[in-house]
Amino acid sequence: MPELHIVVLAAGKGTRMKSARPKVLHEAAGLPVIEHVLRAADPLGAASITIVVGHMADAVQESVSRKRPGVQFALQNPQRGTAHALLQAEPYLAGRTGTVVMLSGDAPLLSTGTLRRLVATHADTGAAATLLTAILDQPSGYGRIVRVEGRVVRVVEERDASPEQRAIREINAGFYAFELAPLFDRLRAIAADNAQGEYYLTDVAEVYSRRGLRVETLVADDPREVRGINSRAELAEVSAMMRETKNEALMAAGVTIEDPASTYISPDVTVGADTVIHPNVYLEGRTTIGAGCEIHANVRIVDSTIGDRVAILNFCVIKASRIATGAIVGPFAHLRPDSQVEEQAHVGNFVELKKTVLGRGSKANHLSYLGDATIGANVNVGAGTITCNYDGTQKHPTVIEDGAFIGSDTQLIAPVKVGRDAYIGAGSSITDDVPPGALAIARGRQVNKEGWADKKKKP
Repeated sequence: MPELHIVVLAAGKGTRMKSARPKVLHEAAGLPVIEHVLRAADPLGAASITIVVGHMADAVQESVSRKRPGVQFALQNPQRGTAHALLQAEPYLAGRTGTVVMLSGDAPLLSTGTLRRLVATHADTGAAATLLTAILDQPSGYGRIVRVEGRVVRVVEERDASPEQRAIREINAGFYAFELAPLFDRLRAIAADNAQGEYYLTDVAEVYSRRGLRVETLVADDPREVRGINSRAELAEVSAMMRETKNEALMAAGVTIEDPASTYISPDVTVGADTVIHPNVYLEGRTTIGAGCEIHANVRIVDSTIGDRVAILNFCVIKASRIATGAIVGPFAHLRPDSQVEEQAHVGNFVELKKTVLGRGSKANHLSYLGDATIGANVNVGAGTITCNYDGTQKHPTVIEDGAFIGSDTQLIAPVKVGRDAYIGAGSSITDDVPPGALAIARGRQVNKEGWADKKKKP
């Protein structure tokens, strides 16, 4: 089977974005735009992937390489059009054979299915070049496909098109399949005799046709797939389409989403059947939500694992944490990275966890900070409890064993250990370990001054 090579054009500045960030690194539905393009191509099993970078090349290369160390990068400097950009990939494909699939790095809606069809059409017809096209009711801004007796003879950019050509509804989508052998020689034959003085890849259809090389097309089933991003408004519109697609897929799989328009779920999130998601919920990164959960309004969960039948109450923020089956979290709780809430545990109002394990059946229901703590099963953490874990230089652990009872307004000065079934009196500042089964009280003795208030009031 012939080799397949992917080349992604990502060199443009994206002037209309008005941003210091490269256009392809702006996020759509929680992922960089270019990552969506690369994911669409992943199932094709390409022998090589080359990304042509230019504007802020280092930033694009660093971002992509972090997840994809095997990708090659070709530099286009200066940027002189799409044909010139593709030509920069020539050294990276030297000595290779097969088919080159060229993608636009700013078109994140393209599907794997459409790419497969493009490659299949190219192979089945024996074409030297195959263009993906689309039929648009409003084709303004796109290059038009010019045909003679049904055959593509030219692609005309809108700024160079006549009024008759601008009336054509079939547009060039900016995705191509090329046979590698004649590609780069034909690119060098493209001239820059256009309004922008650039080397347009769209001219390849005319160049190939003049030399008797076969040019074919594939019309996209869904014209939305070819939509590129050139402005912040278009970025928002495309992101909304992606969210709609994700939400529809989850609802079809048995998830209740009360208000899809206000629910933001990233592509890599999974949600179990019979889970209910209330309005204004954000599920981001590689979050996994189990079955039968209830995620209440105004919750944000990032890169976390939530077990079955978990209730996350209103206004919680949960990052890089794990919540086991049957637990309840919130409202107004904050779980910072590396926190674990075990089965049937409760984390309540204005409680913050950081690198903390809250054991099975344990409760921290009110106004507490629990950091760098390991808390056993069936522990009651009273309101206002603080693990004082930081001495100004380093963090220290707190250990609370099974069955302990921590009275309200307790400060546990780490490093410290509270033994199994021990009790801490309310208002204590604990600086020493508490033995199992003991009662620890660490507070000043109460003194009542009889008649003091009346004396205070006398002139």
